[in-house]
Amino acid sequence: MAKRTASAKKQARAGGRRSARNRATRSEVKTLIIKARRSLRGSGAEAGDRETSLLSAIQSLDRAAAKGVLHRNNAARRKSRLARQMAKLAAAAPPPAKGKKGAAAPAPAPAPKKK
Repeated sequence: MAKRTASAKKQARAGGRRSARNRATRSEVKTLIIKARRSLRGSGAEAGDRETSLLSAIQSLDRAAAKGVLHRNNAARRKSRLARQMAKLAAAAPPPAKGKKGAAAPAPAPAPKKK
């Protein structure tokens, strides 16, 4: 049977408020992680959009870990997985072309040595 003292009732109310707040934070974190994963998977998304979605997900994970909503190792693991996906995508993408037509610019001639 639940305790009926005034302090126990107050703790139960406070726990309910905390759990509702923590649930909202966890939901926000999950949503941002899903958006980041979708942007990393989608070929149509631009690089800037990918980076902003990834950064917002990482920031939300850091915030949740700092508040104690998520365990710090849980947040670190999720950030690591996102970073791995980003690195895999960066390795697979060809390097951006330089110049107007994509041709590499000629290397500048070395300066003559003075005696």
